[in-house]
Amino acid sequence: MLERLEASHKTNPPLALSVKGVCKSFGGLQALRDISLDITQGSIHGLIGPNGAGKTTFFNIITGLYSADAGEFHLSGTPYKPSEVHEVARAGIARTFQNIRLFKEMSVLENVMVGRHVRTHSGLLGAIFRTASFKREEHDIKLRAHALLEYVGIERFARLKARTLSYGDQRRLEIARALATEPHLLALDEPAAGMNATEKVELKNLIEQIQRDGKTVLLIEHDVKLVMGLCKTLTVLDYGTKIAEGSPSEIQKDARVIEAYLGSGPTKTSQNPSQQATPVAN
Repeated sequence: MLERLEASHKTNPPLALSVKGVCKSFGGLQALRDISLDITQGSIHGLIGPNGAGKTTFFNIITGLYSADAGEFHLSGTPYKPSEVHEVARAGIARTFQNIRLFKEMSVLENVMVGRHVRTHSGLLGAIFRTASFKREEHDIKLRAHALLEYVGIERFARLKARTLSYGDQRRLEIARALATEPHLLALDEPAAGMNATEKVELKNLIEQIQRDGKTVLLIEHDVKLVMGLCKTLTVLDYGTKIAEGSPSEIQKDARVIEAYLGSGPTKTSQNPSQQATPVAN
């Protein structure tokens, strides 16, 4: 009995996403080389690295925008193949983008409702003939969209056009739309970009609340203080290769990470001192 109890304590926690040996080339440029990554369910996992490291390429692969040249993918323990974007959303991965991609002439509420439609069942005929089941589903979608806008703190703007929101609130709207798909894994690509200090604190609180409510978060972020404060585990890419992985304290002491970020190598010492002092994770 004691042996069984000890074994149960050693059981690895379930994984939200596991990828093995992911490779991607664009012509003669190899953007990703043999990337393997495990993201624990219910965690906030950071993906960082200098410009051109391959982070957004990795996001684009796991969300179906790019196809991998090689690699194995498991989502919540089940093999899956990233293909069409809507299929990935149905499988349980939602994302935001480095550059905001909203339907700017639609209302804030409608933007969130669009995300929710990936979970609808009425179909095209139901929409055309506006059947009773379609109307019920549409009503439920609207209620859920209002609830998500309240969750991210912008419900008061529901009737406004998306383009009228501040930059920070547009970021929040993107997160609400992603959450409308009911993801198992929420992938955020530089969500703090363009935010002021107050907005970043509010964003940190929101991401932590999303995690507490049972979601897994994969985060690309150039704000080092924010990412170090949010993530329990960080994966570091450089020139398409994984160079380090561990806790924030371990990553901050890793010689390879210090060289990649701070330019301690001989070819980087001519950079502006301010560039050497601030890691970049685009």
